Order: sequence, then C-alpha cells, then structure tokens
Amino acid sequence: MDAVFLDLDGTLIDPKVGITTSIQHALRELGAEVPTPEELTWCIGPPLWDSFAVLLGPGADLDLAVALYRERFTTEGLFEAEVYDGVGEMLEELRDTGAGLWIATSKPHAYATTIADHFGLSSWIDGLFGAELDGTRGDKSALLAHALAETGIDPAKAVMLGDRRFDIDGARNNHMPSIGALWGYGEEGELHLAEPDALAGHPEEVAEIAAEMMGLAD
Repeated sequence: MDAVFLDLDGTLIDPKVGITTSIQHALRELGAEVPTPEELTWCIGPPLWDSFAVLLGPGADLDLAVALYRERFTTEGLFEAEVYDGVGEMLEELRDTGAGLWIATSKPHAYATTIADHFGLSSWIDGLFGAELDGTRGDKSALLAHALAETGIDPAKAVMLGDRRFDIDGARNNHMPSIGALWGYGEEGELHLAEPDALAGHPEEVAEIAAEMMGLAD
C-alpha cells in the first residue's frame, strides 16, 4: 500500500456546527427558509454550489449564496469542528504501514489547510488536495485524478477513505479501492449502496482493514 487518501469532513473531523451554521447564515441573509442544523447535515460532503442549488431552487444566485456562506465560515465556521475520537490512533497506525497519507477534500484547499493546521492533522500527512475557491475540482473524481497525477501514485496501490458516496464513486472512477467510514454523514444506507470495497465502523478499524485489502496483514 503506497498511499491512503483521506476525506476531511465527516471522516477526520466532525464539522457539523461550522458548516450548518454558516449555511443558515447565508439562507437568512437571502431571505430563504432556514432549516435546522439536523436538516442540513446532508450538505456535509458535496460541493457548496450543489447544496445551495437544492436549498434555493432554480434561478438562485449560487455564487452569492456561497459568498455569504464564506462570510461567516472563514471567520468562525472553520474552527467550529472536532476531530473524531480514534483519528489520531488511526493516522499513527496507517503511518506505521509505510503508506503516504494525503487529505483529499472537496473543501477549498486554502480552508482545508487552515483546518488541518488548527486541529493538528498536518503533522500526520504528506500533503493535501482540495478544490479551488471557484469550485474547480470540487468533484471527488476530478480531485482524485488530479492528486494521482500530481503524486504519481498507482491507484491500485492506494486506498480512499470517506463517509459519502462521492468519495466511493470518486475512487471507483479512478480505479482505486475504497473504505467507507460509517461514523460520518452518509445517509442511512448510502455507503452500502455505493458499494465500497470495505466498511469501517470506527477509525481504529481502518489500518487493519486497509492492510488486509492490500495483502499486508500478518
């Protein structure tokens, strides 16, 4: 196993407060209906433009909605998150396999880097790939294709870990094995329907599962 690509939101960190509160801020500023945080958890994972298209409907100014979201997220929401229990141990065990660790997130890389630094994740990883501020490479398939091209990693010798179908589909579209993170924000049954190569119920299970998938287990 040469590398593990790690989703950020819903896999390494729980970003619910920062993301949902910032979405509420944008909707409120636009005079739109404001769902509860629990009703907005499906927005954790996909690109913001896609989420606001559903929330606001046809004809909405999606760029304005994203700008209003970032108005709050960049000053407060970035830091309204928590690292999931067991993630530190997971990263240590994955490093012990000799694999490189790369964050691959649909969040803009500028924000993701700030988050990784703030929550102490940067010391564990070899690098980070994220979308551009204009949404370029927000699609996980395009993002992983870019990451593989930049690193020269053989996708058959890598694993993608993520909590949403976008992560699993992105890996499959790049001929990369995947592990579904059941502790994240995929809706009930979403990961099962996405058919990852394996499922993990807790971060501490991931290293062993990845090693078994790659034939590295004792």
